[in-house]
Amino acid sequence: MNSVQGLLAASVISIQNSCFIYPACQNCFSRLILDSRRFNCLKCGCTGEAKEASYRYRLSLKIADTNDLFDITVFGSCLDPFFGVTAENLQRYIQDFNQLSGETNTESTTRALVQAVETCFIGKRFIFGV
Repeated sequence: MNSVQGLLAASVISIQNSCFIYPACQNCFSRLILDSRRFNCLKCGCTGEAKEASYRYRLSLKIADTNDLFDITVFGSCLDPFFGVTAENLQRYIQDFNQLSGETNTESTTRALVQAVETCFIGKRFIFGV
């Protein structure tokens, strides 16, 4: 969404996804298809080397104001201040951690990240541009 139609003050009830970072097309921001060497955007046809793929935040939340429940998705760099780094850098940190620790099953890293995000967001009140 490019323009804010209104503002909504609401509290986060739950996190709806466990994957907060996705490989994103630099042209259209769609999710890229990655293999070990290449990436491909199914929407605009952009291709390149997998190591050159950029990453973006995507956080799906269930929120509530005083009257209603809403499902919303927050994209992009507006989440940088909450995570403390860009999505690109967080992805790099996760990959480096898994490589240095010899972690082959990334499930424990994902679980730790989900728990940290839940702690930071659930029960907190934010103003959302909708």
